[in-house]
Amino acid sequence: MFAFGDKVEGYDVLVFNEREVRAAAGIVFLFAFMAFMNGFLTGNNEPTKWMVSVFLFDFFIRIFLNPKYAPSMVVGRWMVNNQTPEYVGAPQKRWAWALGFILATVMFYLVVLNNVRGPVNILVCASCLGLLFFEAVFGICVGCKIYNLFHKREAQYCPGESCDLSKRRVPIQNLNLGQKTIFTLSALLLFYLAFGGIIEFFIFNQS
Repeated sequence: MFAFGDKVEGYDVLVFNEREVRAAAGIVFLFAFMAFMNGFLTGNNEPTKWMVSVFLFDFFIRIFLNPKYAPSMVVGRWMVNNQTPEYVGAPQKRWAWALGFILATVMFYLVVLNNVRGPVNILVCASCLGLLFFEAVFGICVGCKIYNLFHKREAQYCPGESCDLSKRRVPIQNLNLGQKTIFTLSALLLFYLAFGGIIEFFIFNQS
């Protein structure tokens, strides 16, 4: 019942299925984002309070009981159970989820217990969403990077061997000039569409 990770033959440490972990992060991100936007656009904080409570409960189970029983992990496992597992080390995940649990606790205190509305809880919520987004979409575990700062033995079995900063990229991972040019032009176009009116107002209405 009480455990953190699974023992898999051929691995020196307890591990998790990275596909399951990322699926769970995506599930939590989806509902957290909807609750956040609902509160931001309508001023109704009730869905946010419910989501923060569920978020805290989910991460409490991950840290103090067993991650496999956390609701998001259960759904994540069910959604990807037909895919070949990709194993990642469990020790660094404890640090990552502890960070999530701390943020969830802060949000619970601010939003649920004290009904605080302002830049502080928005910043904390945005941080949670950012961490979940990077984990689900890019497979980047920020908490796992923090783990390496406090341990002489670096994290093992990271997604795509991302913990090994010494390895060289293969050609398919490099960006050529055409890709960089298209990205730059696209970014400039989006920036103009978003802020062009404001820029033109300040430029042509100075007099």
